[in-house]
Amino acid sequence: MARVVVDVMLKPEILDPQGQAIVRKLPQLGFEGVTAVRQGKRFEIEVDGPADEAALEKARKIAETLLANTVIESFEVHAE
Repeated sequence: MARVVVDVMLKPEILDPQGQAIVRKLPQLGFEGVTAVRQGKRFEIEVDGPADEAALEKARKIAETLLANTVIESFEVHAE
């Protein structure tokens, strides 16, 4: 059994209000010098067999179909 990871992030041109709220709060918590935060999602998918190109392609199709809204989000797939 292998694990494939899908990281989903808002596209750079899409406003990220949650990330903005976090970056505004950080100085109050003593964290200075952070200029931007982008919030995202991580999915770990376990697949039968090796994390080969076929498994990665299956994860890409899953991400495109179900895990990411490709209008406003981009995703990366990699073996772990």
